[in-house]
Amino acid sequence: MVNLTIDNKKISVPAGTTILEAAEQNGIPIPRLCYLKGLNEIGACRVCVVELEGKDRLIPSCNNIVEENMVVYTNSPKVRMNRKKTVEFILSQHDCQCATCPRSGNCTLQTIANDLNIIDIPFKQRLEKMEWNKDFPLIRESGKCIKCMRCIQICDKVQNLHVWDLESTGSRTTVHVSKNRKIEEANCSLCGQCITHCPVGALRERDDTDKVWSAIDNKNKITVVQIAPAVRTAWGEALGLKREDATIGKIVDALRQMGFDYVFDTTFSADLTIMEEGNEFLERFLSGELKSRPMFTSCCPGWVRFIKSQYPHLVPQLSTAKSPQQMFGTVMKTYFAKSIGVDPENICTISIMPCVAKKGEADMDLYYEEFAGHDVDIVLTTRELTRMIRSAHIKPSTLVDVECDTLMKDGSGAGVIFGTTGGVMEAALRSAYYLLMGKNPDADAFSVVRSERFNQGVISAEFTIGDAKIQTAVVSGLGNTRKLIDAIEHGDVHYDFVEVMACPGGCVGGGGQPIHDGEELAHIRSKNLYYLDKNAKIRFSHENQDVLRLYENFMEKPLSHKAHMLLHTDHSAWKMKK
Repeated sequence: MVNLTIDNKKISVPAGTTILEAAEQNGIPIPRLCYLKGLNEIGACRVCVVELEGKDRLIPSCNNIVEENMVVYTNSPKVRMNRKKTVEFILSQHDCQCATCPRSGNCTLQTIANDLNIIDIPFKQRLEKMEWNKDFPLIRESGKCIKCMRCIQICDKVQNLHVWDLESTGSRTTVHVSKNRKIEEANCSLCGQCITHCPVGALRERDDTDKVWSAIDNKNKITVVQIAPAVRTAWGEALGLKREDATIGKIVDALRQMGFDYVFDTTFSADLTIMEEGNEFLERFLSGELKSRPMFTSCCPGWVRFIKSQYPHLVPQLSTAKSPQQMFGTVMKTYFAKSIGVDPENICTISIMPCVAKKGEADMDLYYEEFAGHDVDIVLTTRELTRMIRSAHIKPSTLVDVECDTLMKDGSGAGVIFGTTGGVMEAALRSAYYLLMGKNPDADAFSVVRSERFNQGVISAEFTIGDAKIQTAVVSGLGNTRKLIDAIEHGDVHYDFVEVMACPGGCVGGGGQPIHDGEELAHIRSKNLYYLDKNAKIRFSHENQDVLRLYENFMEKPLSHKAHMLLHTDHSAWKMKK
């Protein structure tokens, strides 16, 4: 233990602790902008500086280790004056039109400036302007960038894609797409982790809320909306609702008040995905096709973009099943359209997802009989949903639980856990066991694939089902994924079935979820999904009665010709847009 004094308070902390951490552990907050524990401890912003007795120069607290008998002042006159001047300099190169920024009210720079009582900027403002394709799902506002380098570090160290880099030198130093490329050329996975780790509004998703309002107002369009499982774990965070009070039923109520015609839960199509993907896995496994390389899940578009750009030779190993989002869109424009007697051209399908990559995935085409268009027309992130609720002046405390519409209402616990890493694997194994053995396993028999923490890495497990031994792996985060694929390619490990999610922790930690600067909430949110699974009426995808009726009345059976035409895709048939 190391003994020191911070702001006249004598404390003891373990050796190796930073001054910032020592202060935080003892209830002394130190403001910071660039700091991300374990990722970005570079002292770049200089906002976290403190005064050290006996030293003339202030030092950053984020990367300086405590020493015995050290005396530190975090809020001395010298620190306050320096900190205020630093933030004023940053603001002079920052677009301060907070009223039109999606991060207003949830911006670390805004909070620090308010706390320092900065009401005027004494320096000439100089904003950086760079062109950007505003049709791309990920938007960068260069005038808001504070050069904290968090986006670089999260993309390099966690996602291992190196999309961002520093550019120029001296006062012209800035962050931009690496190698002097346009974002469309950078093989970005659209995971959105750079967005959720940006302390300001320099990075955001493309806002599609106006398109949705236009569709709702169009009397010739029937709006059909689906809500992804992970959305229910997080939407209430931005609206002041407790996690247990922020139910799926209240989202349905809000959407109905906004004017949507039909509201569904994507859990239905998660179950449908398991029926197709689970049967596909067994078919490929039992035929011996997976002896050299595994089948990979295909429900995460960020992961699909990653494999197409980084390991194109492995694309045939992807499940051909569409994601739950795309499957639901397909079913809406075929089965559902016929059931209500409406031309698919007059249906606008909208998805509410925890994900930015889903916006890119919605560009995929659907061709069926005489219809050619998109499975899904518009994708909103969880953040866009909460902005729409606010813009509709809906008071969250007045919302009540309302059921989804019929025909595609049922959803199992297995479908719910699709939103967390390991959930797809667990759901698939529950149904694979039934298909092989003719009876259900214990619903929690495969819970070993659940992650115990935010960014655990690879979880491996072997399961014996009848005479079959199935080697499985679950991984989240693209840096972890690269390590796993390299190990598979080098012959160090062998698996039959691998689940991959681009975002650490899975969809619950997706790039479209509410932002809490410096906090990783994926694991906490996932507990919500497992609670819902544990208390679900049905916990197996193959027991979803609405899915079974879909097969009986329209799709015939899993992997039928019609199912292949509508619910599967050729991942090699499309290219990442340039």
